[in-house]
Amino acid sequence: MKSWIQAFRLRTLPLALSGWMVGSSIAANEVGLNYIISGLTLLTAILLQILSNLANDYGDASSGVDKERKGEERMVSSGKISPKAMKNAMIVFGTLALVSGIFLIAIAFPQDWKSATIFLVIGITGIAAAIKYTVGKNPYGYVGFGDIFVFLFFGIVLVFGTYYLQTQELNWLVILPAVSLGLFSVGVLNVNNIRDIESDKAAGKISIPVRLGRKNAVIYHIILLGGGMLSSVIFVLLSFQSYWPLLFVFISLLFIKNIQAVSRKPSEELDPYLKQMAISTFLFSILFSLGQGLA
Repeated sequence: MKSWIQAFRLRTLPLALSGWMVGSSIAANEVGLNYIISGLTLLTAILLQILSNLANDYGDASSGVDKERKGEERMVSSGKISPKAMKNAMIVFGTLALVSGIFLIAIAFPQDWKSATIFLVIGITGIAAAIKYTVGKNPYGYVGFGDIFVFLFFGIVLVFGTYYLQTQELNWLVILPAVSLGLFSVGVLNVNNIRDIESDKAAGKISIPVRLGRKNAVIYHIILLGGGMLSSVIFVLLSFQSYWPLLFVFISLLFIKNIQAVSRKPSEELDPYLKQMAISTFLFSILFSLGQGLA
């Protein structure tokens, strides 16, 4: 059981919670929340996150990327979970995510077949993308496209999708905080990839930091975090109600600390800052949501 819990990589779950929280807080500020839809949205997001983590563990072990990695121990490469068992777990969580998503769509869009079909396609695409990230022939996570997947699904789809499921309205301003969550989530991945830059290079995994080099990957990190903060500030100013929604600006201090660590510390000392980046994103979401509630 301990090995499976470790395989779920619970420290990454705040990313799923963060996007859901931001989308829900904006919807609650406008129309209130349907708690059944809210709960199913969160459940589906968490199941997809766990599926992605299991697939990543399986795929990295199969490709040999895990042999020289500096981060937390992976279960398949360490032999604590067999490849077959991990593959079966991926099937289970993929199925659970699909079932949860279908229930969510049925409740949210009982008569809107167009929206239901769009969300079903997005859900199936999300399941496929979570698996294909590191599994199969030519996984896109090994050629530098993982950042795009994380940006789209943890940012645009999760935040805007959560908002739309509640309101069934297209408020394009919501794209701005969705961009913030997408960029911060990519920031978590970027810390991970900077930490593993040497082992990834040796294993043939061409992540963005491997393509850019350490120095430019740090500049990329600054752009991600600065751009994410700026997007939400613009959202608040364009939909101004009061100054309370700007509470999240205080999280800039944590992001600056993360940038300093990524800039100065050797790769083998970056693992704690991967967790710090995920927690900072979660705290950003808490303050963003609190600010929406106080507006």
